Formats: sequence, C-alpha cells, structure tokens
Amino acid sequence: MRYRNWNEKGERKFRLSILALLILVLVSIHFFDPTFYPTVYHLSEDGDLRGTIAYLHSFGIYAAFMSFFIDVVINIVGFLPSIFISTANGLIFGLFWGVIISWLAETVGVLISFYVMRTLFRGMAMNIPYMPNGLVTAIAALSSMHFRSYALGCLIGKLPSTALEVILGHDVVNMEEHALRLTILIILVTLVYGGIWYYNRKRNQKKQDP
Repeated sequence: MRYRNWNEKGERKFRLSILALLILVLVSIHFFDPTFYPTVYHLSEDGDLRGTIAYLHSFGIYAAFMSFFIDVVINIVGFLPSIFISTANGLIFGLFWGVIISWLAETVGVLISFYVMRTLFRGMAMNIPYMPNGLVTAIAALSSMHFRSYALGCLIGKLPSTALEVILGHDVVNMEEHALRLTILIILVTLVYGGIWYYNRKRNQKKQDP
C-alpha cells in the first residue's frame, strides 16, 4: 500500500513537472517574441503561402529550424492545417529537404501531443472533441498502445502523406515548370485512392452478403 501511494505521488509530481516545463517553454517563447503565436495562427488559418515564406526567410540561417519548430507546434495543437508550411518547406529548401523537415516535424509534433495527452490530460481527452489529427492522437493516447509502437507507426505513416503535401504544393506553385509531374502525381493518387475505395467497398459487400 505504501509503495503504491509513493508510486502515485511520484507519478503526480512527474506530471506536474512536465506541465510546468511545457508552460515555461510556451511562456518563454511568448516573452521572447510576442508576435510568434499570433503570426503562426494567422498564417496557418489563412493559408498564406507568401507570408509564410517571407516569415521563414526573416530568420536567415535559422529558417529550417524555425520551420521545423512551427510545424511541431501546429501538430501539437492538432486543429491547424500544416499544408501551408509543408509547401513553403518544399519551395524554400527543395523537395528532398522539404519532405525531410516536414516529415520529422509532423512526427515529433504528434508524438509530443500523444505523450502530453497520455500523461497529463488522459481524463480530459475522454470528453474533448478533437479535429482529425488530434482525434487520432487522442484515441491512441487513451488506448493501451505503447509509445514505441505509436512512434513507429507515425514515423512510417507520416512519410507518404507529408511527401505528397510537399510535392503537390511545390508543383502547384510552379505549375508551368512541373505540369507533367503534377498531372502524373494527381493521376497516381486518384488511382491509389480509387483502388482503396473499391477494395473496401467490395470487402464490405462480402461481409454483408449472407
């Protein structure tokens, strides 16, 4: 009984320590740059690609780091779209590094969100509705899934979707130069998703048939 009580107290202290650290980081960012959060919110909400590129360029050699950090924050929040930052990454850093930065940032963001929900807000997450990314993370956090399994799943699963975001965004902006690749990519995506839809439809029909 004493061991159990000590365990519960230790876990509570650990959770409070993590919460205090998160608050400290968030407050420090706001103190260092009060315009950071409003700027990121408006750029994401408006999908302002030109504004995003100009904002990232303003950080000079730290642009990649800031892009990574912004993408992480967006994925922690869970309800803001990230395609604008993915497109900007492809245009600023090229397709290869744009995909790598966006992929790792999105993965880190959802993993932090998963950890925070599971350790700090597990009870709250049961009653709060989330947008798609946050919903998946919340469901995983409430389940018995191990952090390592979720991390591996995110790392693998995020790569194709992130790469698609970066390439599509990049080629749409530069349509004159990459019209052929964009057309081929759209056709391939349509065929893949159409095939998945057809397969699922057939499988559901077989289940319903007596």
